[in-house]
Amino acid sequence: MFLELKGIRKSYGEKENRVEVLKDIDIEVEKGEFVILLGPSGSGKSTLLNIIGGIDDCDEGSISIEGKILENMSEKQLSSYRREHLGYIFQQYNLIPDLTVRENIETGAYLSKHPLEIDPLVDVLGLKEHADKLPAQLSGGQQQRTSIGRAIVKNPNILLCDEPTGALDYATSKEIMKLIETVNQTYHTTIIMVTHNDAFKDMADRVIRLRDGQIRKNYKNETKIRAEDLEW
Repeated sequence: MFLELKGIRKSYGEKENRVEVLKDIDIEVEKGEFVILLGPSGSGKSTLLNIIGGIDDCDEGSISIEGKILENMSEKQLSSYRREHLGYIFQQYNLIPDLTVRENIETGAYLSKHPLEIDPLVDVLGLKEHADKLPAQLSGGQQQRTSIGRAIVKNPNILLCDEPTGALDYATSKEIMKLIETVNQTYHTTIIMVTHNDAFKDMADRVIRLRDGQIRKNYKNETKIRAEDLEW
């Protein structure tokens, strides 16, 4: 199995203030799958994404990616693994303001031993005409496309997306979801995406619905639809 989580538990606080955020989470993800983590605020989905990405530690349980067990890694090994094998997309674009679109994307390439070629990627991202612009000259959607490019150029094993359309309007959100779909199909990147938008589940290979720190549903989507056909 490409990605495997077993018995993941996570709590915050101590004694009477202790809150259990994740409760015995078991998940298996195949290589190239597009997985949606769906649930309301406070369901534990972002915490789970951060644990998968090695940003946060779990209290109990184990995570293995391509047979590598994350909790057995030293901090240096874990940092190197995150840098080379994981890509991150957040609501905030976090672009470097005095670098162009191309240069911002290139900062991701420097982190990888096997980066993707810049020009074809810029084309896939629909940013060819904007490659020499600075972030301040871009729309929100174009900035998010640039941040996706920066994450993807590393050629990561897993792309982790935390509410990537949360700050965008309807039309731009649909464009970004179409782009994420294209990235998954073009580069066969495994994608794990956190969202509270119920409509997005219809384009995923696998849907994992969380509530109160527990998996309520975990199923393969037998009737996928294209991102451009989503309505919400």
